[in-house]
Amino acid sequence: MTMNTTPVEEKPPVKGLSPWGMARKKFLKNKLAMISSFFLAAVIILSLLAPVLAPHISPIPDIEKVNISKMNITPNGEHLLGTDKSGRDVLTRLLYGGRVSLLVGFSATLIVIFLGTLVGSIAGFFGGRVDSLLMRFTDFVLNFPFLVFVIVLNTILHGKVDGLWVLIGLIGLLSWGGVARIVRSKILAEKENEYVLAAISIGCSPAKVIAKHLLPNVMSTIIVQATLLFAGLIIAESGLSYLGFGVPQKTPSWGNMLAFANEPDVLQGKPWMWMPPALAITFTILSINFIGEGLKDAMNPKSTR
Repeated sequence: MTMNTTPVEEKPPVKGLSPWGMARKKFLKNKLAMISSFFLAAVIILSLLAPVLAPHISPIPDIEKVNISKMNITPNGEHLLGTDKSGRDVLTRLLYGGRVSLLVGFSATLIVIFLGTLVGSIAGFFGGRVDSLLMRFTDFVLNFPFLVFVIVLNTILHGKVDGLWVLIGLIGLLSWGGVARIVRSKILAEKENEYVLAAISIGCSPAKVIAKHLLPNVMSTIIVQATLLFAGLIIAESGLSYLGFGVPQKTPSWGNMLAFANEPDVLQGKPWMWMPPALAITFTILSINFIGEGLKDAMNPKSTR
């Protein structure tokens, strides 16, 4: 009796996806998040190309130039979204306003994430008195009268410095408390793992342990928080500008466009002045929130969505 000694061909091992690869795959399968990503990308591109598109959209590309002869024109072939009460093309101002609103939201988000991550990681890693001191300072920032401080400082610095960057700095410096608390809680849980204790035992400096071992493992949480913060800070800019304490009135932003249209006759009879910025804010915020939810589900290994 002869035995079959033909060697069995071994299949090469299948390479598994990294956690980031799995998150990317799950995010790409989220249809709502992908549609929102394309929409947000289109808004950003159109806003960045405002100086190129504006001369082709309006015969008056100067966004601050008042033209009395073209006041309150309804949408037509020359002005696709009409003109406002100062004779300025609404579509042109909508594109330039998107640049400002997105700049404020993005820049303030960077400040918030940097400060929140810095304070939260230091407090969580060192603990003890350092943690107690930093968290009490965080509580002070969280309870600080944000609106009152913005109004007062805006009045004091009016005309002395660039109001746009003052607004970005104020929003960033007064909004990082929540991120700091989230990062601290994640660092507290993560630093008890063996690989962190091993890094500390071989003499790694605290800065190196935080930067190379702890932060990469909480980065998914930080990314999700940054996405959701981006939406919230755009709303903050729009609200402050609508009240007259945000972006300087001469600078077009979506909030300022709404502020110019807060009169009863405009709200009732001239919807082309306020509907475009209102819809731009609404759909941009919705798209960012959907992207944030998609990232949250994609980076959660227990999620089955």
